Amino acid sequence: MIHICPSILSADFSRLAEEIKDVESKGADCIHLDMMDGHFVPNLTFGVPIIAALRKHVSIPFDAHLMVEHPDVYVDGLAKAGVQYVTVHQEACPHLDSTLQHIRSAGMKCGVALNPATPVSSLSCVAAQLDMILIMSVNPGFGGQKFIPYSLDKIREARALLDSVGNTEAVVEVDGGVNADTVQSVKEAGATFLVAGSAVFGAADRAAAIAALR
Repeated sequence: MIHICPSILSADFSRLAEEIKDVESKGADCIHLDMMDGHFVPNLTFGVPIIAALRKHVSIPFDAHLMVEHPDVYVDGLAKAGVQYVTVHQEACPHLDSTLQHIRSAGMKCGVALNPATPVSSLSCVAAQLDMILIMSVNPGFGGQKFIPYSLDKIREARALLDSVGNTEAVVEVDGGVNADTVQSVKEAGATFLVAGSAVFGAADRAAAIAALR
């Protein structure tokens, strides 16, 4: 099943509650939350209090993508805020297994994101305990970038890795440059959670945009 996850990085930050309610009503399956700390990536977005404030406005799952240097600091707060998925970056976690256990123990599903130049093989030791592998198809930090073509190979490798350890229920998510031109190739490669920012929030008809991606 394809899940469309609009990223609020491309929403109108002055009216976020209205924006997420709108995309939920137009068919979105979850809300993608790009947390950036200005250190791991050069951009700064929002923290746990904003997420907690938004939670009461929609019923669909929250999918938090932590582009931060110290993700463990945020895990318990995200659980209290009502987040369902927490994805951390392999590159930011010197003790990745411990971080994944922390997320699970807080009652959330755990994922690991890989920057474009980070190989899928780096997750071989933890693949069996993941709920999600997030393939970054742009360099993290800013929306509106072009899709990196070799990301398709990484999506295939991620799906094959999960299947090879018997973790067939885990999903592959793709984030960056997903639009009408790239979405078919992304789905054929094995991604089922599709993060879309400007392709949804920037569309004149958001319901049609979501339906087209699905």
